[in-house]
Amino acid sequence: MKKHRPPRNDEVARALREIALYLEAEGIAFKPRAYEKAAYAVASLDRPLHEIDAEAGLRGIEEIPSIGKGIAKKIHQFLTSRRIDELEHLRTALPVDLVQLTGVEGLGPKMAKALYDSLDVKNLAELECACREGAVQKLPHFGVKSEQKLLRGIELLKQNAGRHPLGDVLPLAREIEARLREVKGVRCVEIAGSIRRRKETIGDLDFLVVADDPARVSEFFAELPEVVNVHAHGESKTSVRLAAGLDADLRTVPEESFGAALTYFTGSKDHNVALRRITQEKKLKLNEYGVFRGEKKLAGRTEADVYAALGLAYVPPELREDRGEIDAAREQKLPHLIEYGSLRGDLQIQTDWTDGAASIEDMAAAAKRLGLEYIAITDHTRDLSVAHGNDEERLLAQIAAIRKLNQGLAGFRILAGAEVNIRKDGTLDIADEVLAQLDVVGVAVHSLFQQPREEMTRRVLRAIENPHVDILFHPTARDIGKREPVDLDIDALIEAAHRTGTVLEIDAMPKRLDLKDEHVRKAVAAGVKLVIDSDAHHPHHLAYADEFGVAVARRGWARAADVINTLPVGEFLRQLKDGRRGAAKDSGSGRKTPQGKTSTGKTAKGKRRG
Repeated sequence: MKKHRPPRNDEVARALREIALYLEAEGIAFKPRAYEKAAYAVASLDRPLHEIDAEAGLRGIEEIPSIGKGIAKKIHQFLTSRRIDELEHLRTALPVDLVQLTGVEGLGPKMAKALYDSLDVKNLAELECACREGAVQKLPHFGVKSEQKLLRGIELLKQNAGRHPLGDVLPLAREIEARLREVKGVRCVEIAGSIRRRKETIGDLDFLVVADDPARVSEFFAELPEVVNVHAHGESKTSVRLAAGLDADLRTVPEESFGAALTYFTGSKDHNVALRRITQEKKLKLNEYGVFRGEKKLAGRTEADVYAALGLAYVPPELREDRGEIDAAREQKLPHLIEYGSLRGDLQIQTDWTDGAASIEDMAAAAKRLGLEYIAITDHTRDLSVAHGNDEERLLAQIAAIRKLNQGLAGFRILAGAEVNIRKDGTLDIADEVLAQLDVVGVAVHSLFQQPREEMTRRVLRAIENPHVDILFHPTARDIGKREPVDLDIDALIEAAHRTGTVLEIDAMPKRLDLKDEHVRKAVAAGVKLVIDSDAHHPHHLAYADEFGVAVARRGWARAADVINTLPVGEFLRQLKDGRRGAAKDSGSGRKTPQGKTSTGKTAKGKRRG
């Protein structure tokens, strides 16, 4: 009989976030933010909440940062009964699926409540029906454009139905993997499929196991608490449906075929087809059991053996998409990809000065614990009112606070930066004389995402022409599954970045992963430098840079030399600034900036106070 499974931390965090949505829909001040911070805190824990509750009860939960007595009681109730009375009351009072509806880009909790009050819209299907009937555009504060935007958002959600962000699925996959390793007689476990290739969204999970008793591990897998349905159950393969809404397969394979099976079930389909073409050319046979010449088995125990038998260098999983990696492997010309654990700094971090959940000190301490050597604090700026962005006065005060903090730090450095808003016309919302005092200036698009391609490209290029700008953050502003990337001419952007010495970011937040892999590869080919950042709004997010950002860089064929925050802080700052100085020198002195000021690059970058 299946054992009762205590709630996972992500389930607790999801319930807290849902409470925050309902409170925000009702217009209640302050409390939604408290629940959001508590959800962040729960998600960031390095041990299960139910263990803390079992050991220390309410007091143990209350000791977790950002969790007060009231929220601790609700967490305890959820851990013991899988329900929170307040959440059930809120759902009854406002019978709307806020989690589903707020998944539509541009639809917040208050707007969802307004749609319910006026049109009795409770879920996505009813919202789509109301939009297609033209009912939404007739409401106050909506209109035709709002209705069309909602329809686009609904279509995007439908296109991504059945796909799950890598960041949501990887922790679950690793948890299952860890439990499989504990089964008696299991000698090897690997996660395969698209998750091993680090695709940005995942359709299902694949696990490969070598075990002394295949029947035992298959039975264990079918009885996992997460399993809600067993599609098929056999000694060599078991297929199940998980409560998280995706299927998972377990295959037990012989040890002598494990490498061949791992190659086969990692994919991609196109990569495997390309491998089979090579085997046909060599009059060999390749399948999940090995590489064969006739009946003779040539390889199969390891992936390296499989590729070597085909005359290929080992191809890292992130490259297996049939995008030239086969030819490069045949010619021994695969790049030495950036390694996980290579990053020394993180250049996009938000704090409680704006919309972050933690202080500058707490973010720095968390980054140091992860082994980083420096971070840049890049809180939002004035125009982003929803994030309480800093104006010039507050930015100068933050610079002073960071300089003071650095005086008491040893072996770690906090850089003063900002995530400056790019306005509609490409100008910036912070004055140049203040930007000149920052160590790191990042810019980003945060509004007017539907601008036509020519206007958006002109807007972004004008921003990075500003000689104070170092990095373009999350260049296409996408929100995977929720908001399409802006219509930006990537080739023109990469050319302009190369010309101006602007660094392009790989934003590792799982909902962004922006630049995407194919754009990273274009940037690398053009010689444009990159940074990989977490876009952290909570200490928990800091791990994203290495976990997901490096994966995107590897999928884009990037080496450590292409990513400048693999460098120590002094060398990083030199590269960051020398790129702009060199670009300005190449273009000639006296270049007019878009802000109407003359710059040789030396003024803008030479006066930085590193």
